[in-house]
Amino acid sequence: MEAVAAVFALLVVLFLVLGAYATVKVVGAAKRGVDRTINQARRTVEDHTLRAKSFAQPGPAGEVAQLRLKLRTSMRATQEALHAGAAEDESLKESLGLFERLSAHGQELDAELRRLESEPDRATLAGRMPSLRERTDRITESADALRWAARDRARRFAEDDLDSLSAQIDVEAGALRHWTTTEPPRTAAPSAPGTKTPGTKSPGAPTSAPTPPWPEAPPAAAGAADPRQTWPETPGARTAEEPTRPAITPPGPRPTYPWQKKPRPESTT
Repeated sequence: MEAVAAVFALLVVLFLVLGAYATVKVVGAAKRGVDRTINQARRTVEDHTLRAKSFAQPGPAGEVAQLRLKLRTSMRATQEALHAGAAEDESLKESLGLFERLSAHGQELDAELRRLESEPDRATLAGRMPSLRERTDRITESADALRWAARDRARRFAEDDLDSLSAQIDVEAGALRHWTTTEPPRTAAPSAPGTKTPGTKSPGAPTSAPTPPWPEAPPAAAGAADPRQTWPETPGARTAEEPTRPAITPPGPRPTYPWQKKPRPESTT
């Protein structure tokens, strides 16, 4: 019983710890969401206020508000572009480090411009405006260069991927339509410069008369052999009308002369 009670108490403690951890996580996420919403609302209000001041207040005060609005807009857009690209491209980590260093200069300039908004001495403020305008232009130009470089890099990667995908789709489409593919026509091999092609005439050669047609072969008699036969016939293929020649011609009777003696008859004894 004591072991069961100990196990039950351990499970209760474990569930309490897990519940507390989950509660802390949920509260932290909610707090971060609320802070993010408040910061975004604050930025929106400040941007609208600066835009209104730049149009409503003439002179150096309105120009200071315009510089702050330009600086904040450029830095915020660059930050969002770099953070969005770094999640897919590891090479933008170095660009993020450079932007953090640039953000320090931008925040310092923004704080200085905020203090100058309530400066009562307009003459002193007007004298410092050229240097403030130059610093703002340098920071915004650097931020814009980083932002557009990151966007061009992402666009180039997307175009390369699209080209590769289009090539693969073309190959697959051609494989699916295999019945429409035809073999290319065979072309004759080019002849050498000095050779003549049958049926062609060289320029400048005299025109020869047309070759007369060959006479037709006479009709073959019934039972005659095929005129196209070119091999020798066998002895049995001859007709019965032709007499058979002996292999050796027999000797003819010898002529007799008067000075020759008559042959004696052979004796039977």
